[in-house]
Amino acid sequence: MMNKSYLIAKAGFFAALIAGLAALLSGPGTSYGLWNYQTGISLFRWSACGGVWAAALSLIGLIASLRIVIERGFMWALMGVVIGGLVVGLMLHWRQVAASVPRIHDITTDTEDPPEFVAIRKLLKSYENSPVYGGAEVSARQRKAYPDIVPLILPVSSAKAFDRALAVARSMRWQIIDADKDRGRIEAVATTFWFGFKDDIVIRIRPQTSASRTDIRSESRVGVSDLGKNAARIREFIKEMEELK
Repeated sequence: MMNKSYLIAKAGFFAALIAGLAALLSGPGTSYGLWNYQTGISLFRWSACGGVWAAALSLIGLIASLRIVIERGFMWALMGVVIGGLVVGLMLHWRQVAASVPRIHDITTDTEDPPEFVAIRKLLKSYENSPVYGGAEVSARQRKAYPDIVPLILPVSSAKAFDRALAVARSMRWQIIDADKDRGRIEAVATTFWFGFKDDIVIRIRPQTSASRTDIRSESRVGVSDLGKNAARIREFIKEMEELK
C-alpha cells in the first residue's frame, strides 16, 4: 500500500505541476507571440481540465497516505491537491466573470454618437473586431449592463480637460497614438497584463457652456466578450478625471 499510494501521490503532483505550468505559460506565450490568442485560451482551458484530474488523483493519493502514520507520498499528494485546486479555481473564477458581463467588446460613454477611431484605424490591419461601432444592439446591451457608463461633464474648459485627460491616459500606461488638442481627440492603446491583448481607446472632449464634456470609448481588437475589462478601464479613467471637480 505504501508504494502504491506513494506512486499515485507523485503522479498526481506532477500532473498538477504540468497543468499549473500550462496555465502560467498560456498568457505570456500569447503576449510574446509564441502562439495566437485562441491557442493561449485553449491551453488555459486544457490546463484547468488537467488540474481537475490532477487534483482528483492527488486526493486519492492523499487519502491512501493517511492510512499510514508516516507516508512519503503525503506531501506529494498535498501539493498536487493544492496546485490542481488553484488551477481549477482560477478557471472557475474567469468563467464566473464571463457569465456576469454581456458578450460585447466595445464600450463607450456615448452610445448614440460614439467617438470614432481615426489614427488607430490607419494602423489596424487584420483584426477580428471592426473599429466601426456595433449599433443599437450593442448599445442596448451596454446600457443594461453598465448604466453608470455615461459622459463626464466637468466645470472646466475643454483645453484644461484635454490636458488632464492626456495626463490620466499616460498615468494609466496607455500607449498614446495621437493627441489632437484642436480637435479634442486622444487615441491610445492599452495592453492587458496576462495575454497581452490590445484594446483601442479614443477620448473625445467638447466644450459646453462654462464646462466641458468628455466621452471615451474602449474596444478590444479580438474576442466576443471583454470580460468587463473595457468598462472597468473607462470607470478608472473617469474616476481620475473627476478629481478636476
